[in-house]
Amino acid sequence: MKDEIEKRVYDEAYNILLTDKTIREIAYDSFVSKSTVHKDLTTRLQILDLDIYEKVNKILKRHMQIRHIRGGESTKKKFEKIKKLYTK
Repeated sequence: MKDEIEKRVYDEAYNILLTDKTIREIAYDSFVSKSTVHKDLTTRLQILDLDIYEKVNKILKRHMQIRHIRGGESTKKKFEKIKKLYTK
């Protein structure tokens, strides 16, 4: 694996461990696609460092469990914003 890819994988892993950000947020911060971040954190990290991978995997699993809640909150905010525009 190239050094720059390894560095990116570790940067993304430490980012999610320290900030609890989602894959989408990490992709935005790292200027790479969500698919790249997902592959980095699930496949490449497992090869590089199993201990960090297990910690990151716990966070990713928790994000999967609460994603429907986050989506619902986003939709609620969207419609509240629309409602404010039409009630003026």
